[in-house]
Amino acid sequence: QAQFVESGGGLVQPGGSLTLSCVASGFGISNYVMAWFRQAPGKQRELLASMVDGDRTNYNDSVKGRFTISRDNAKNTLTLQMNNLKPEDTAVYYCNRRFSPYFPWGQGTQVTVSS
Repeated sequence: QAQFVESGGGLVQPGGSLTLSCVASGFGISNYVMAWFRQAPGKQRELLASMVDGDRTNYNDSVKGRFTISRDNAKNTLTLQMNNLKPEDTAVYYCNRRFSPYFPWGQGTQVTVSS
């Protein structure tokens, strides 16, 4: 069964950086368009970035120019480099395939941006 383990979150000051990792198991990410999502308290889950391969990526306008998605198919891992973090980036971050039907969601990793 497909599983995701997200890690790398934490507390960071505005303007800071974090790198999130997502290790997938039970399937090969090379067969899918993969993506990062986030969900803030009281809000719906939001698509942030998706990646087909190194030349084909898409970003939500809210993170464009600040976040970078990458993937290592050999390690079955997805990464999200986040720079210039803002308080509104505070949320739980998840990875999954870009399009539904989604695989079971992992536990996510909490990112809190606060001074």
